Amino acid sequence: MSGSGTAAGDNEPSPGYGGEHPIQTAVWRLRSRGCWSDAAALLEPHASAQPRIALQRASLLVERCLFTEAGWSEAEDALRTAEAVARSDDERGAAACERGHLAYASTVLGVRDRADEARAALGRAAALLPPAAPGRPLLDFRRGLIAEHLADSTQAARAAYRRAHAGATTHGDVLLLSFTWRHLAGLALRDGELAEARHGFAESLRIREELGYLVGTAPALVALAEAEPEPESSRLRAEAGRLFRLLGGVPTWLAGQLDAEPAA
Repeated sequence: MSGSGTAAGDNEPSPGYGGEHPIQTAVWRLRSRGCWSDAAALLEPHASAQPRIALQRASLLVERCLFTEAGWSEAEDALRTAEAVARSDDERGAAACERGHLAYASTVLGVRDRADEARAALGRAAALLPPAAPGRPLLDFRRGLIAEHLADSTQAARAAYRRAHAGATTHGDVLLLSFTWRHLAGLALRDGELAEARHGFAESLRIREELGYLVGTAPALVALAEAEPEPESSRLRAEAGRLFRLLGGVPTWLAGQLDAEPAA
């Protein structure tokens, strides 16, 4: 997988990061350090009665699949709960968006080909979420991932990422901006636009460091290293390797890019 921001495990922010409530603060701190199961456990007592919490819990467990390539059954169970308790079109659309992304992850990580399911679920989400809905930028981003990685259509991917970037800016979704910067930069790097790629990767890294999104920082460092000359490239990779080992070897797919074995 490319280190330019397109590896599957780094494809995805999930809703519900941050927040002023003590539980939300604890969930964010656990999630940012790759402790998705612990974060999901904090939300579990409220998931059956609160659609937003059920969706957030499902999104955490889907993200765990992306970063660890494990935990698929638990993510499926959490998604079924989120789908069952959804009441509004926005909630149903957000759950469909999450299902589409889990199916995409299964496909791109080589677990099972669920590409048709991914497209169908994101299509349902698009029908349920109005253009101005807060969940629309994330949907646009995920449609960009499918265009880039399953359809190999960089033009469609770029358009979707740009819509997601604009929507994330409008809604103040800073973490999503770190992903849109990153994937737009990856396409720029593919086109040989080094200055544009370097700027996008640097912005993504800056946001993740400012938010304390540690589990996403090593991939951002590796991506920026691809656009930088030596010796800066090697310095960035070494820093990414240290952080990767500190976090116990996640994301798992980064091991090959760093020529490092995951920590025990």
